[in-house]
Amino acid sequence: MLAKLSRRPLPRRCALAVAAALTLVGAGLPTAAAGTDGDPGPGLSRFYGQKVAWTRCESDGMPRDLQCGKVTVPLDYARPGAGTLDLALARYRATGDRRGSVVLNFGGPGGPGVPELAFAGKDFLELTDGYDVVSFDPRGVGRSSPVSCGDGEDAALAALAATPADVTDPRLLLDRLKKAAAACTKHSGPVLPHIGTVDAARDLDVMRAALGDDKLNFLGFSYGSRLGAVYAARFPDRVGRLVLDGVDTLTEPLAQQGIASARGQQVALDDFVGWCAEDIACPFGQDPRKAREEVVRLVRSLDRDPVATDFGEPFTGQDLVGAIGQGLYSKDLWPSLERALAQLVEHGDTSGVMAFATGGLALPFRDPGGTEPTGGLVDEEDVPLDNLPAALMAINCADDPDRPTAARVTADLKRLRSAYEEASPVFGRYRLVQVLMCYGRPKGTDYIRDEVKDLDTPKMLLVGTRGDPATPYRWTVETAQRLGPSAVVLDNRSEGHTGYGSSKCVHRKVDDFLLYGSLPSSGSSCGADEDR
Repeated sequence: MLAKLSRRPLPRRCALAVAAALTLVGAGLPTAAAGTDGDPGPGLSRFYGQKVAWTRCESDGMPRDLQCGKVTVPLDYARPGAGTLDLALARYRATGDRRGSVVLNFGGPGGPGVPELAFAGKDFLELTDGYDVVSFDPRGVGRSSPVSCGDGEDAALAALAATPADVTDPRLLLDRLKKAAAACTKHSGPVLPHIGTVDAARDLDVMRAALGDDKLNFLGFSYGSRLGAVYAARFPDRVGRLVLDGVDTLTEPLAQQGIASARGQQVALDDFVGWCAEDIACPFGQDPRKAREEVVRLVRSLDRDPVATDFGEPFTGQDLVGAIGQGLYSKDLWPSLERALAQLVEHGDTSGVMAFATGGLALPFRDPGGTEPTGGLVDEEDVPLDNLPAALMAINCADDPDRPTAARVTADLKRLRSAYEEASPVFGRYRLVQVLMCYGRPKGTDYIRDEVKDLDTPKMLLVGTRGDPATPYRWTVETAQRLGPSAVVLDNRSEGHTGYGSSKCVHRKVDDFLLYGSLPSSGSSCGADEDR
């Protein structure tokens, strides 16, 4: 999936979690093996033997009842003695009879779970009747050894923008893509080669043990559905109650995923612009057709002549595309997106759209000065501003085994650019660069495409939304068929990305399954009139 889940009604800066430092040598980890997990593998017993030490979250803006902690995992599971990473955790404690934990992943890839849980905790209050509700910043994300590309992605976007439509000589673009890959390696540290979903699934299992649970109960949104499916394939005997909402594809190549996402986001943008044009305050006017043309003109204008920002970096048209994309995931965000765009168009104020562009985490990047990362949690102010897109690209590339040669990219670029821009005149170029950014990186794993299928697990619930702009409903059907009889599909006949946060019907059925094990029959549906 090439998009991030966010249901925040207002962009805002959120603190992430309580600071801690645990060095690469893994100081403080127990050496005894976990007694209930059997043999976790050579050198892994000390990780499975740890327990989370929960404390009140001290950072500004955190809810008083949210607790923070960390879990330590190997940097490289093939060499567990070669270094460690700390993962930031947060939880709301169970208020009823506690039966364990349910772990949430809010999507991305690249979305930090701690600030999302802090902000959206009220959406999960019913689950605290039986569970501690837990989320985390995955490896490479948020405060958990965050990756960054510096200005590598900007350079690649600029190169594609400068490449003529007939693409007679794409050498400049290929050179920029290689330099961008090198910049990502330089700025990201040792976590980058170990950032894929297969490693994240193994982190989930260490987390499960550290939380004291025999089975993993899990609610994954968007990309989180990929993570949940990989976990189920890797640890089928440790699957508890799994829900996958906004189901990602397990088989489509990134190039096809990008076209599907661009097309879906263009439909959502057209809907947003039509809604905006009904408001006298819409910065694009009251004619929907002309308003759509104004959006395209604004993007191209900012690509030619970026505007200054408070962070010192120019705000480009492609930055705006990323911001708009974030604001289209839910209609609840549309009023905030309209105001942010009006600030930009009428006053040249980028603060609102920048908050969307960074997923609500408008954090300045402070260069660490070339110091070697320790693997401990980073301070809030040291989370790079580009962490979300950098992690998104790194994880998607790590999960995709396709690496076309320079000759293949050269041969296909004109066709790809045409296909992407046909799918969306606004999002096409942005999505294409996200796909091309894998050029120059190591080949990704083939585990997901080849092995995540025909699962022998307890029943799991897959939620697909008919009008989802990011994860098409057909992906839910295809993934369910691939996973096998364990997969039960809930058809959400509504709009928006994922169903749990927008449909009361979906919300109720998911909670019933997680709390009581009550599953709807496969193929049952929630109607659009049941959303609110």
